[in-house]
Amino acid sequence: MSKNSYKAGTINNLYARAKDVIPGGNSLLSKRREMFAPEQWPAFFESAKGIVVTDIEGCEYRDFSHFGVGTNTLGYGNTNVDSAVLESIKKGNMSTLNPAEEVYLAERLVKMHPWSAMARFARTGGEANSIAVRIARAHTGKSKIAFCGYHGWHDWYLSANIQDSNNLDKQLLAGLSAAGVPKELASTSLPFNDGDLKGLERLLAGGDVAAIKMEVMRSKAPSVDYLKNVRILADKYKCLLIFDECTSGFRETFGGLHLKYGVDPDLTILGKTLGNGYAITAVLGTKPVMLSSQSTFISSTFFTERLGYVAALAVLDEMEKTRSWEIISKKGAMFKRRISTLFGKHGLEVDVTGMDALVSFNVRHADASAAKTYITQEMLREGFLAGNLFYPSIAHSVSDTDDFFVSLDRVIMALSLIIKNEDNIIGHLQGPVCHTGFQRLN
Repeated sequence: MSKNSYKAGTINNLYARAKDVIPGGNSLLSKRREMFAPEQWPAFFESAKGIVVTDIEGCEYRDFSHFGVGTNTLGYGNTNVDSAVLESIKKGNMSTLNPAEEVYLAERLVKMHPWSAMARFARTGGEANSIAVRIARAHTGKSKIAFCGYHGWHDWYLSANIQDSNNLDKQLLAGLSAAGVPKELASTSLPFNDGDLKGLERLLAGGDVAAIKMEVMRSKAPSVDYLKNVRILADKYKCLLIFDECTSGFRETFGGLHLKYGVDPDLTILGKTLGNGYAITAVLGTKPVMLSSQSTFISSTFFTERLGYVAALAVLDEMEKTRSWEIISKKGAMFKRRISTLFGKHGLEVDVTGMDALVSFNVRHADASAAKTYITQEMLREGFLAGNLFYPSIAHSVSDTDDFFVSLDRVIMALSLIIKNEDNIIGHLQGPVCHTGFQRLN
C-alpha cells in the first residue's frame, strides 16, 4: 500500500480497518487508543523526532506520555544512534555469519555488572523474561517460580491466573486472562506481594521453587534491607534471584537499578531503554547459571539480527556521554513537584508515584478514569500527548516542559471547576471513558 493511499482515510477509518484485520486493532495493548482517549487518541504516527510525534494526518504533538512505552530516554530519532544503525544497514543487517557486535555488547554489559559473567540476547522483554525462567529451571531442576510485579505475556507468567483469575491484579496489570495457557501449568507460578517477606518464604518452604522473580522497583523505592532479605531467602532455599529490569534499567543508574542498592542477583534482564526504540533485550547472569542454558534449547533466527546490537552499543555511548540517567531523573523529579503544586493550586488531590524517571499521577476522584480521559482529551487540543504517565527523556527541554504546564494549568483549572460544581465529567468528554486494565476489544 502506498503512502498516499494510507493517508486517504482518516485515523478513525484506519483504526476501524485495523480492527478488521488485527485482533484488538494493534499488537501492543499499551498503545491501544482505548487506553488513552477512545475515538480521540491519534493512534498512528508518521514520524517521531526529539519529542515531537506527527500523526498520519499531519498533526504534531509533543509527547509527554509514556514515550514509546518507556523506550526512548534519548529522545525519538537520536541522531548518533540512528546514524550507527543506518551505517549498519548499508553493510547488511543479516547474514549466515554472526554479528561481531553481539560479542562487543555482551562484554560491555558484563563489565558494567561485575557480579555477572555472561549474557544472552533477545528482542523483547517477554522473550527475555521467558529465557531467564527457562535458565533458572534448567539450572535448579525445579519448576515453580515465585514472583511479584509484571513480567510479560508468556505462559509461565499468565499461568498464575489459572487457579485464581485475580492473582495478577496486584502485579501492576489487572484483567489479564489465562485463556490459552495449559491448565496443567496451574500452581507453577506463584505470586507474592512486594515487600511481603513472610508470604514469600511460605512459597519457598516447599523447596520446589526454581527462582524468585521480581522488579527492583516500580511505584516506590524498595528498602535495601528488603532486597538483602530476598537475597538471603533465595540462598536459604537454593533458588535463583532474578531481577527484571526491563523497565527500571538505565533510568536511575547506568545499568541495572540493583547496582544502586548493592544487591546482586543471579540473573537480570535489561531492555526497553537499551535500544532507544530498537529491538534488543539482554539476560545477564553468573557463569554457572548462564552455562545451564546450554543444557536446554534457547534459540531464534532473529536473535542474531545485527541492528539491535549496533543500536545498543551506540545507545550506551550516548548514555555515558550525556549521563542520561541523571538528566531524566532530575527532569522527572521536577515534574513530580510541579504536578503536585499545580493540582494543589486548583484544590484537587493527586497521588504522584513511581521512580523519578517513570512518573505516574492520578486524580483522587470517584471517577478517576473519566478525569484521566478528560486531561488526555484537552491536552490533545493543546498539542500534547498526555495522560497520567510521564516518562522523561533528555530531549524534553525546559521550554517544552514549561509549555506543557501552561497548557495543563488551563486543563486542570477547567477540570477543577467541573468537579467543584459537582458536574458529571463524562458529560464533558467527546468520546468514551478510557479503559482501565487490559479490557479486550473485538
